[in-house]
Amino acid sequence: MKRILLSGLFILWLSSAIKAEDGYRLWLRYDRIDNPILLKQYRHALTTIDFPATSPILITAKKELLTGLQGLLGETPRPTQTNNTLIVRLQSPDELPRLGPEGFIIRTLTRAGKKTILITAATDKGVLYGVFHFLRLLQTQQPIDHLAITSIPSLPYRILDHWDNLNRRIERGYAGLSLWDWFTLPIYKDQRYTDYARANASIGINGTVLNNVNASPYILTPDYLEKTAALADVFRPYGIRVYLSVRFSSPIDIGGLKTADPLDPAVRQWWRNKTEEIYRRIPDFGGFLVKANSEGQPGPQNYGRTHADGANMLAEALEPHNGIVIWRAFVYSNETPEDRARQAYTEFKPLDGRFHQNVLVQVKNGPIDFQPREPFHPLFGAMPATPLLLEVQLTQEYLGFSNHLVYLAPLFEECLDSDTHQPSPSTDASGHNAVPPSRPPRPSDATPVSATIRGMAGVANIGNDRNWCGHIFAQANWYAFGRLAWETGGANTPYSAAIATEWIRQTFSNHPSVVDSIRQIMMESREIAVDYMTPLGLHHIMAYEHHYGPGPWLANAARADWNPVYYHKADTAGIGFDRTITGSNALEQYAPGARTQWLDSNSCPDKWLLWWHHVSWNHTMHTGRTLWAELCHKYYAGVDSVRWIQRCWTGLRQHIDPERWQQVNMRLAIQEANAVEWRNACLLYFQTFSRQPLPEGAEPPDHSLEYYQQHKIYYAPGTNQ
Repeated sequence: MKRILLSGLFILWLSSAIKAEDGYRLWLRYDRIDNPILLKQYRHALTTIDFPATSPILITAKKELLTGLQGLLGETPRPTQTNNTLIVRLQSPDELPRLGPEGFIIRTLTRAGKKTILITAATDKGVLYGVFHFLRLLQTQQPIDHLAITSIPSLPYRILDHWDNLNRRIERGYAGLSLWDWFTLPIYKDQRYTDYARANASIGINGTVLNNVNASPYILTPDYLEKTAALADVFRPYGIRVYLSVRFSSPIDIGGLKTADPLDPAVRQWWRNKTEEIYRRIPDFGGFLVKANSEGQPGPQNYGRTHADGANMLAEALEPHNGIVIWRAFVYSNETPEDRARQAYTEFKPLDGRFHQNVLVQVKNGPIDFQPREPFHPLFGAMPATPLLLEVQLTQEYLGFSNHLVYLAPLFEECLDSDTHQPSPSTDASGHNAVPPSRPPRPSDATPVSATIRGMAGVANIGNDRNWCGHIFAQANWYAFGRLAWETGGANTPYSAAIATEWIRQTFSNHPSVVDSIRQIMMESREIAVDYMTPLGLHHIMAYEHHYGPGPWLANAARADWNPVYYHKADTAGIGFDRTITGSNALEQYAPGARTQWLDSNSCPDKWLLWWHHVSWNHTMHTGRTLWAELCHKYYAGVDSVRWIQRCWTGLRQHIDPERWQQVNMRLAIQEANAVEWRNACLLYFQTFSRQPLPEGAEPPDHSLEYYQQHKIYYAPGTNQ
């Protein structure tokens, strides 16, 4: 009897644990719909399913559909007299030519007086994406009476980049260790690998780079290729291809050669042999990601060759297998006196048209390094003969790690919608770069960044924390990346707000007041972070190495351009980096139409001012305040706004499950303390140059400047110290 009682208690405990809202389920919760009227309508419309599934991806899609409907409706659809049917099927590519390899159609049809919902595509991947989209409609409680959806991805390449090392440490990772337990692979395949693939497929991500761009050569050894193949097997039923970051010197490191010169015949043969070995193990392998001649990494310039020489060598090895090379344009040299913001353009612009067709040049959203705000990178629109891949960062390296609530979709969209004022590129035969049917058309004379790219890569914010990303709201950045990569837009519409609404409805609640409150927090959060960190165009003034917290005074790093003083150039005359013709002239790398908005310090938008100009502390801003007064206003407003978020979150306590509410509440307390430190430290430091007082009646700093300067952080996540 005692054993039976204990077993019963264990079952009750296990049931409670499974239902715990700890964030593991992400946006795929599939809880029963709490609107009784809508639930009845859905059940009436979905009484039976016709879904022949013959391929691994279709079997995955059917399983997902049945799981989702069982959870959302509380029952599995079954035939009734009304016989309203959900039909999911493949159609011949000839019947659906414009959908391409991943697009889908969802239609509500009436046949013999009965409603039928059709989900169809030309490929099994298209069907999978269509199923996830349909379940999203149900989760967000949308009407399904008159569906007429055609969805085609804007970009063919939608890839997560994992900066994961083989020892499971993640560079710039703030959510625990790497998901990939290389030590137990290939035999032990953790369930999280499947759950990861499922989450990615649900938002249209179709590729993953498994390892750090600062790559270990051992990833290409037979043991690790076998482990990689095991992950590829897990991901394949979800339409996800694996890619590997490779070290350019691998022929020396593990191949026994004396050189890695890309024009050396033995080196070229080594890469051909290694590539063939990979494809024997992983027939759908995506290709290589390469960081070369940047931050100490080896590359073709070691041998007097160009980036194109190095990329094309790898492209030739991959081309017979339909693989691609992704070659990063994040390059800068400490030995080069040129403004760091100019260096990538200087190196890559002359190479336009010299890369093979299966090479994509990966360009960060801005010319420095994932700052809270940067202008778009000048290479966008400037390399019309070279496919470009936009690189954004989901992990919050410069935005408070996983401690700060910062919704990044507005940052991504700010870049995607930026007008390059370059000639508009033509679309390829599959229609990539065209505006999706669900977005308004862009003006004919505008060429946004979104129209100049073939793909998006997001530096992943995922670790082995139970809630995946460390902060519940950091999940929204993973979600938003996938949704924006599928539908980039470029019409200056607030698509990020619509994505936030989707995520909230699937993650927290469909209650209108809850959705509105959380969406307002999310949509304001990025601008709030800019205000308390780097307002008015300031950039890269974070503490050295780990980039957590303020460090505008730092000037002793090994490289000049690792020092915050390099970027803000504060002195008694003023502050800001002059990038006009009187300074570094980085402005000349943009098209004339783009230059015009930033050229004059008096007309330059305030948010960009100190990026482009060194101006007096008494410079008159568009608000009518002096620069010093505006700087103070922004820093104080940033702190006040974090406290506003805290109040809003407190007001939501009765509407959010206790576990996740408390998780977020504690992170917000950290964020508020960090924001106060940012405000106090930066204003006290810059005050030594402006020699002007803080605003009358303002909250006084709680410590001296010396206190903040001596504040050290040891063993910060994502670093080695």
